Amino acid sequence: MKEENDFLHFVEDYEKEIAPLVTEYNRTYFDASVTGKEEAYRKAAELHLKITKYYSDRDKFKYLKELKEKTKFDEQILDRLLTLLYNSFAEHQCSEELSEKIVQISNKLEQEYSTFRASIEGKSVTDNDIDDVLLSSGSSEKVKQYWLASKQIGKKVFREVIELAKLRNQAARELGYKNHFEMSLQLSELDVSFLLKLFDELDNKTRTKFKELKSLIDKNLSKKFGIQKSELMPWHYGDRFFQSGPKIFSVDFDSYYAGKNIEELTKKYYESIGLPIDDIIKRSDLYEREGKYQHAYCINIDREDDVRVVCNIKPNHRWMSTMLHEFGHAVYDKLISRKLPWTLREPAHTFTTEAIAMLFGRMASLTEFIRDLTGAKIPDEKNFGEQAFKSLQAEQLIFSRWVQVVFRFEKALYENPDADLNSIWKNLVAKYQLLNYPGDRDEPDWAAKIHIALYPAYYQNYILGEMLASQLYFYIKDKVLKSSEPMPSFYGQNETGDYLKNLFFSYGSLYRWDELIEKATGEKLNPEYYIEQFVKN
Repeated sequence: MKEENDFLHFVEDYEKEIAPLVTEYNRTYFDASVTGKEEAYRKAAELHLKITKYYSDRDKFKYLKELKEKTKFDEQILDRLLTLLYNSFAEHQCSEELSEKIVQISNKLEQEYSTFRASIEGKSVTDNDIDDVLLSSGSSEKVKQYWLASKQIGKKVFREVIELAKLRNQAARELGYKNHFEMSLQLSELDVSFLLKLFDELDNKTRTKFKELKSLIDKNLSKKFGIQKSELMPWHYGDRFFQSGPKIFSVDFDSYYAGKNIEELTKKYYESIGLPIDDIIKRSDLYEREGKYQHAYCINIDREDDVRVVCNIKPNHRWMSTMLHEFGHAVYDKLISRKLPWTLREPAHTFTTEAIAMLFGRMASLTEFIRDLTGAKIPDEKNFGEQAFKSLQAEQLIFSRWVQVVFRFEKALYENPDADLNSIWKNLVAKYQLLNYPGDRDEPDWAAKIHIALYPAYYQNYILGEMLASQLYFYIKDKVLKSSEPMPSFYGQNETGDYLKNLFFSYGSLYRWDELIEKATGEKLNPEYYIEQFVKN
């Protein structure tokens, strides 16, 4: 068939041209983020622009568009390649001038967020410093000081974030979409109405349980800070955005990880489930230093064997969970079948890789994991397990409400970037997180969240990932391992790795996310597993 042969030649040429460029960009971006060097960021920006220009090729897009409109390939792999290539080119079909502006501002902001350090009384503080104070201090004055410092970056960049949102909208409208938010969702094979319905359902099913939890949190914080519940403000809740929350249950996770080698524990765990990561660790950059990106990420450099992780490890529970999370992404990337074309050597969807990361990130809070990995003696395992579960449950409930804020704020931002965004943010925080925002504060605190600026229309993937993580957890526990344990960590169970490697990772993006989930678990994405795990108990 002529169309098939022509398309196969197109794919072959495309991969020869784009793969080296993407690989070079990924290497340069990694170098920039771990060194903070301006020349590396400048080179990354140049390569990013080259990639964007490549995908803006109107002749290539015209060919793909016409082929998609008139042809339905018999072979599933060809049909999938066509869909993914069409989506990749479609989002870049705006004018070259507009595309360059978007890339330039994005890269400038990337450097701003990566290298920015908050200042308190003339002294530079890291995000780790801020997190430590917000979580541990019992001084209202001190936590307020550090919380306000964490918002300094928002005031510095918010105008550029709004400008970027407008440019992204302009590009989306040039392509026939309402705005960038809706375009991004559609081209990532998600439906806006599906997500809104899902988020409303999640809001309804978590609201009562969250109110109970919030009341308990407020009682504890009122006692901790020596103030009335009505006086509690966002800076009292343990982190910069109340996305994880304070420690209110009698379980001190950090004490079990203090003095431990988090890197070695991560390696030991993944090896025990048949997913060794020694090769990935050798290429990764895992400890903090001046100028380095302060958060964490995983990057697949070449879609061959070069997968890397960036972290800023401290010997505590948060970084144990983060390491398990990031190496969840990493083993997924590593074990996608290399028999697939380069184009299909990516996860089925962003949220399917988030699901794996979340599945493993949760393990840091399980009794079995702590006991078996750290060798710790836990005096009363039953009570510890109950408290540990309550802590994990609280983390999930708090995070689910935080996702509501970001998802709905982004929707509002792209519907009208000139709206009173500060008020919209405060109202969403009040509605979904039940926080008292300072009445006289009118600052762009929303812009302190890096995702809103640099990873737009992304946050829904986190909660979709959490839902799928619960679905996979129960499938592995009940169907693969046939475990009778209430909360197993899968430690030492090679069958876990075999299942994920063969029935989830290996497929890459050969199947749409919904098809993959049904193939791997026997049913469609089902939020009831998440509700059963974290709301009904």
